[in-house]
Amino acid sequence: MKKKRFAITNMILALFVLTVVLPIAVMIVWTVTERWAWPDLVPQVLSLRALSEIFRRSEALAKLFASSIMISAAVAMASVVIGTLTARALVLYEFWGKRMMYFFTVLPFMVPATVFAMGVQISFIKLGLNNTVAGVVLSHLICSLPYAVRLMMDGTAAVGDRLEEQARVLGASMGQAFFRVTFPLLVPVILSSFSMAYIVSFSQYFLTLLIGGGQVKTFTIVMVPYLQGGDRNIACAYSVIFLGITLAVFALFEKIAGRWGKNTDTEFYT
Repeated sequence: MKKKRFAITNMILALFVLTVVLPIAVMIVWTVTERWAWPDLVPQVLSLRALSEIFRRSEALAKLFASSIMISAAVAMASVVIGTLTARALVLYEFWGKRMMYFFTVLPFMVPATVFAMGVQISFIKLGLNNTVAGVVLSHLICSLPYAVRLMMDGTAAVGDRLEEQARVLGASMGQAFFRVTFPLLVPVILSSFSMAYIVSFSQYFLTLLIGGGQVKTFTIVMVPYLQGGDRNIACAYSVIFLGITLAVFALFEKIAGRWGKNTDTEFYT
């Protein structure tokens, strides 16, 4: 019976891995493919056009990457700070309007992206934030904040405030109790929130195009038109780069979280 369950589990795991790896493999093949028509199983025409295009525009792409990374990092940092404060308020305190505040934190999940984006654009035009980097950062922040709040709420609920209260009893100030006792325990979930907010911001296209007005350039602004135009060769080359940057960010924060976890007692998450 156990062997049967083990075999079924392995089959499900293999199927899951296949559904992830196969599209990535096809995308990588398309980076050196000019024509690959159905029903042939192998490409008919190979081409290095996409790679040549990437290398030819390497300097412009480097600036584009820097711009995208800076915008996404700013959004992620703001999401973590606001998410941490919001999570502490919702988890550790009782106040009037608490349920309404929680509802507002998850509201961007419920409103269709196009409707939400149009409302944001109208508001930002009136505030003078349209076609600006600040406007793009704020619009991304609205989308990424629910993820950060949800993750920070789970982490805050797991850690609690017992140790922080004990530190206060022993003479620590509110700031000392948080940064010396609670903050080290929250670092793994803070890194997770930062990573999630970063990826959400980095992959935004419609909001960036609408709020940035084409003047604020990010990686997705350059990549998506190739996808929409059907130029799979170049589109897949950009997609592979996008995937590589995403995996690098996750690997970096996973490594930081792993090292921090070795030096910090995180039993409160269990």
